[in-house]
Amino acid sequence: MSSNLTRDAVSRLKPYIPGKPIDEVKRELGLTDVIKLASNENPLGASPKALAAMREAIKTTRLYPDNECFELKRALSVQLGFPPHQIIIGRGSDEVIHMLGIAFLRPGDEVLMPSNPFVLYEFTSDLMEAELVRVPLKDYRYDLEAMAERLTPRTKLVFLANPNNPTGTIVSQQEVEKFIARMGENTILVMDEAYYEYAEDPDYPRSLEFVRQGKNVVVLRTFSKIYALAGLRVGYGVANEQLSAALNQVREPFNVSGVAQAAALASLSDPKQVERSVKVNNQGKKYLYKELRKLKKLGVQYVPTQANFIFVDTGQDGQKVAFELLKRGIIVRFDPAFKYPSCFRVTVGTREQNKRFMGAMTEIIKAL
Repeated sequence: MSSNLTRDAVSRLKPYIPGKPIDEVKRELGLTDVIKLASNENPLGASPKALAAMREAIKTTRLYPDNECFELKRALSVQLGFPPHQIIIGRGSDEVIHMLGIAFLRPGDEVLMPSNPFVLYEFTSDLMEAELVRVPLKDYRYDLEAMAERLTPRTKLVFLANPNNPTGTIVSQQEVEKFIARMGENTILVMDEAYYEYAEDPDYPRSLEFVRQGKNVVVLRTFSKIYALAGLRVGYGVANEQLSAALNQVREPFNVSGVAQAAALASLSDPKQVERSVKVNNQGKKYLYKELRKLKKLGVQYVPTQANFIFVDTGQDGQKVAFELLKRGIIVRFDPAFKYPSCFRVTVGTREQNKRFMGAMTEIIKAL
C-alpha cells in the first residue's frame, strides 16, 4: 500500500482518549460496584421532561431528523435573545469546534490556546494545518495578558474555555474586554462555556453581549453537562451574522438526531433541572473542600472551582493515586495532557458518591 495516501496533518493528530467507562473497569478489575467521577457528567441525570420527550421521539426514528433543528433553535432564540439564524446546533459543542476549523482556518493560520488545552482545540487546528501557539496557565488560570502579547496578524482563532477544563477557574469580564480590544479584525475569540451554568462568580463574563455588539466572538454551550444529555450529543454556538452564516454553511446535514433535539427542547422547558443540579453541585463542592482540607498536612491541595469538578493536587504521583482509586471502583480523570503530573480531576457527585470518594482518597493518601 502506498505511504502517500494519508495527509501529513492526519498523522500528527492526537486522538481523544475518554475516561474509562464503568463496564470496562468492571471487566478489567473484576469489580461489581463502580462509580464514575471522571467525565463531569451530571449525577442527577436528565430532566423527567427530557426522558418523556425521548420516549415519544423514538417512535419516529424511521424518519430523518429536522435538518434545521427548527423548534430547538426557536426555543434557544427566545431564551438567549438572538434570531435563530445566529444559532448553530451541533453534535455536541465538539462538532461546532470542528466547524470552526473547517470554516475559518487556512494552512499557516495561527491558533492561540493554553499549553494544556482541551484536546479538540488541538485536533481541529492540526487537521486544518494551522500553527498552534500555546501560552502557559498562570495560577491555574488563562493568562489573557500573556496571550494578548502573542496575538499577531496571523492569529485566526483563540480558544478560551471558561470555566477552564480541567482546573475549573475563570477569567473575568474586564479581562475578556481588554483582550478583545487588542484582537485584530481577522481574529475570532471562541468562548467555550460548557460549564457556565455552574459558575457562581459575579464577575463571570457576559459573553453573549460581545456577540450582540457584533464582535468576532463565538460562544459555545452544551446540553451534555447540566442538562445531563451527554449520551445524545447536542450543543450549540452563538455568533454574529457573518460568523454564524459561515458555520451553518459547513454544517453536515441531519447532524443532530431527532431524539437529541426532542430531549434538548424539553430540557429547556424544565427550569428546575438547572436549579436542582446547581444546588447539588454547590453542596458537593462545600463537602469536598472541607474534606480535602483535612488532607492538606499530607500534601493534598485543590483548586477552587466554578464548574462541576475539582482539580486535586495529590502532592505525589497523581497517576498512582488515580489508579488506587480505580482499584476501589472510583474512576477519576488523570491525563498526562493536563501537564500536572501530581493532579487529577474529579467530578462533583451525589452525597453518597462524594463520601465514597473521600473515604478512599483519605485511605490512599495516608497509606502512600
